[in-house]
Amino acid sequence: MRKRLWGFVVGGLLVALLLAGVVSSFASSHPDGLDSSLREGCTFDADDNITGGSCPAQREKDHEVGGPLADYGVAGIDNEFLSTGLSGVVGVLLTFAVAGGAFWLVRRRGPREEGAAGRERAPAGASVRE
Repeated sequence: MRKRLWGFVVGGLLVALLLAGVVSSFASSHPDGLDSSLREGCTFDADDNITGGSCPAQREKDHEVGGPLADYGVAGIDNEFLSTGLSGVVGVLLTFAVAGGAFWLVRRRGPREEGAAGRERAPAGASVRE
């Protein structure tokens, strides 16, 4: 059973890496629901710059902190396809590491591992005699 579980986990990780590394670069560049609602009331030129009107998007500014994975890309890589793919792969690996660590910390321990008092636990259903 453990072999099937590891196969499932590794298969899921590979699918997530494929989607993040390749398919994410083909995602729509059009604004999503939040972005489009913030742009209502403004006019835009061919380069998608605000040219007039009044909308909340006019107060938009870059994030103050920035970071190596800001704006769905890897800082320092000029190729947009590669940069987006790498940021997706790094994000999947970081998420997998954090989630895997959390699951490892809260996992159920088997009956042969030591209990809190330093004694070996008795198997489930067994009576303990002293």
